[in-house]
Amino acid sequence: MRLCFLVEEQYRYDGMPLDVIRQLHAWGHQVDVLRPGRSLIPLSEAIRAGSHDAWILKTVSGGPGLSLLEAAAAVGLTTVNDVRAIRGVRDKALAAVLARAHGLPVPVTYAAARAEEFAEIPEAQFPLVVKPADGSSGRAVRLVETPDRLVDQAPTGESGGATGGLLIAQPYVPNSGTDLKVYCVAGELYATERCSPLHPGHAVRERQVPLAPDVARIVEEAGAVFGLDLYGVDVLLGPDGPVVVDINDFPSFRRVPDAVARVSAAILHLARKGGGRPFPDRAVPMATVVPAATPLTAIGGDR
Repeated sequence: MRLCFLVEEQYRYDGMPLDVIRQLHAWGHQVDVLRPGRSLIPLSEAIRAGSHDAWILKTVSGGPGLSLLEAAAAVGLTTVNDVRAIRGVRDKALAAVLARAHGLPVPVTYAAARAEEFAEIPEAQFPLVVKPADGSSGRAVRLVETPDRLVDQAPTGESGGATGGLLIAQPYVPNSGTDLKVYCVAGELYATERCSPLHPGHAVRERQVPLAPDVARIVEEAGAVFGLDLYGVDVLLGPDGPVVVDINDFPSFRRVPDAVARVSAAILHLARKGGGRPFPDRAVPMATVVPAATPLTAIGGDR
């Protein structure tokens, strides 16, 4: 098969996807690598019908790679994951609405263009977790204890996401200081326990752990709602049960046994069958206009 990987600079030397690319080469497949944001890309030649069996994206949220992947899908090329599914989880405001609307346990979510707008949220809902709606890899995620700290604790120049978009805020879910990262590789689930990024001083060794049935059900439902095949879900075990705090397309797959071979095989399988699952028709579109500090859950329904 002939495959094309879009790899941005942040992952240029990362084992995922470089080891996958090497594995696919070793199995006799042709793999082309494009580096959006670092090199000239001849669009007319590179993105055309029939050029590759599948395109695979490993980029940061807000980077140029997703636009190129969408261009590949627009001319009929297979993408892994489905490009609409990737867009659905990379926009965290949209993801919060879709997840809540389909019954996934996610915190109440607010959106605003500036952090100070979150001061309108009732103080009883503080502390808040504030992050860019287009963020990734834990970038600019912060815990705000009280409304008066919204501006004081803001990173220099913070005014929305990486492209000047929305910020989102969710009430902090009390937890032990650890969270679960659950990876899905073409239907197989693997759970890793790790230190929560909001508790950097909490020492815990990252390790694979057994996956409880209720968490497995939630992770499988997340894949079905967003139409993902290769993905990860961040889960907190709160006082009222598991809570989904993030969903990622093509994560690191750390601690997954034989991750390189499993992910490589999954990519080939998805390429042969024509890509991932289609984005569900039952998804609820986000409202065109969301006033500052409006709970997104009010749009999708509070379940």
